[in-house]
Amino acid sequence: MAGSLNKVLLIGRLGNDPEIKQMSNGKNVARLSLATSETWKDKNTGERKEKTEWHRVVIFNEGLVNVVQQYLKKGAQVYIEGQIQTTKYTDNNGQEKYSTQVILQGYNSTLTMLGGSTGSNKIDDGSMNQDSSSLPSDNNVSSSDLDDEVPF
Repeated sequence: MAGSLNKVLLIGRLGNDPEIKQMSNGKNVARLSLATSETWKDKNTGERKEKTEWHRVVIFNEGLVNVVQQYLKKGAQVYIEGQIQTTKYTDNNGQEKYSTQVILQGYNSTLTMLGGSTGSNKIDDGSMNQDSSSLPSDNNVSSSDLDDEVPF
């Protein structure tokens, strides 16, 4: 469909340590539980209120998975850009259920570690070298070919 966009931007904190799993193809995938919160003052009581939303984030990019595995822990604040994806499955009781996740893969995703004291914390798929890219496995594509396609 022309004129559509699937992009999610979130800033939040990890609710748990990242979960790293190995897929059947041998590559690692990272799963995060990300909390975003909003606060406001109740007009009637003047009381401070807070609402927290939890987001499932799945990272397929090998470079980002390595960064997550090495540097992120429960409570870390991150900024992510990815795509939303809903999958349908059948539970053990035979009931159809849906699961919505934010997916980070390819050149259209970003992970930035916030609140750190080190230099640049931004890691995005466009800045990864060929060894850590999660592009579809075209073994005949050289690193210089990929650099020509980066839009910035």
